[in-house]
Amino acid sequence: MELDVIAKRMNALGNETRLAVFRVLVRAGPDGVPVGRVQKALGLPASTLTHHLHRLIGAGLAHQERKGTILTCYANFEKMTATFLFFANECCVEASANKITEKEYSG
Repeated sequence: MELDVIAKRMNALGNETRLAVFRVLVRAGPDGVPVGRVQKALGLPASTLTHHLHRLIGAGLAHQERKGTILTCYANFEKMTATFLFFANECCVEASANKITEKEYSG
């Protein structure tokens, strides 16, 4: 995965309000949650919520779908998982290259 994509996603989640919005979407599961319910849960003005949702959408971490008069928001679980797996897969990959051998340690 490209670092610029990871950086954009992490930047979107690096704001406390956006992280709270994303948490609501994640907790709602694959059925999503109406935007009005997100607004009520977090006590955000509509314009503030819209701004933060657009940042999450722009990063690919969320999307919206209108069904009649209801605008439903969804977390993009595939991209969320790929983002966090990027770090899990990078964990300790160079650890063996950085280990000090017993011979180097003793002298």
